[in-house]
Amino acid sequence: MSVNSSGWLRKTLSHVPQYVIAIVVSIIIIYPILIAVLGGFKTSGELFNSPFSLPEDWVLDNYQHVLGLSSFWRQLFNSTVVMTGTVVLATFSASLAAFVFARMSFRGRDAIFNVFMIGLLFPIMVAILPLYILMRQMELLNNLLGLVLVEAAFQLSGMILILRGFFRSLPRELEDATYIDGGGAFTFLWYVLLPLSGPALAANAALAMVFSWNMLFLPLLALNDEILYTLPLGTMQFFGQYMANWARLMAFIVLAMLPAVIFYLLAERHIVSGLTGGALKG
Repeated sequence: MSVNSSGWLRKTLSHVPQYVIAIVVSIIIIYPILIAVLGGFKTSGELFNSPFSLPEDWVLDNYQHVLGLSSFWRQLFNSTVVMTGTVVLATFSASLAAFVFARMSFRGRDAIFNVFMIGLLFPIMVAILPLYILMRQMELLNNLLGLVLVEAAFQLSGMILILRGFFRSLPRELEDATYIDGGGAFTFLWYVLLPLSGPALAANAALAMVFSWNMLFLPLLALNDEILYTLPLGTMQFFGQYMANWARLMAFIVLAMLPAVIFYLLAERHIVSGLTGGALKG
């Protein structure tokens, strides 16, 4: 065996544990999703008797039934509205704040930044009681705008952390050139920083999208009108109606999570580069 072949073999064998771990983790993540997708093509009896096998007869009725529900499309629309508003508002607000923390010097800057970072330590459930009282006083209950404002606020800390790292990594010469050409701070942010921070913006948008799309606790607290229900609430309601028909429930769950999965797969490369770039350059 040649020296090159021996070196290649040793290098390949050294990565075997990593490959094994990656395969095992992938199976753990993908297999339940695969069972749910295939379960939607089965009858309830077949799902209980053979949950891990391929369908004997591919039943399309479950997916057709869900797609024929006007409530499903209404909930899909509500979730899309809340998700879009959350992503736009949180990204815009975080960009302005991250720009201040990254490119401007003033007394107490680091202290204020650390206060924002404390928000990463508190899940939404911790603040649910005062949050409910505040939303009631501001007449934001049973209102999609209230969901957008609250969900965007809870995304700010992580977004600022990621964007600040990217903004600080850009050379000072770009900022000086903008000011020499007669531009101001907003010009530098809008025409220089944001276009060059595409991976960080994409990572923020994807994470905020998934967070908003899967949010159940806040809509459960704030929404009373079924017309305003989002897909997580619709899934819970659908479960109450079809708890005896697990195959149909599987179809609803798969269709409800499909947009988030597609968006995440499309943005996965930007998410990885955005998170690692912010961590390394911050």
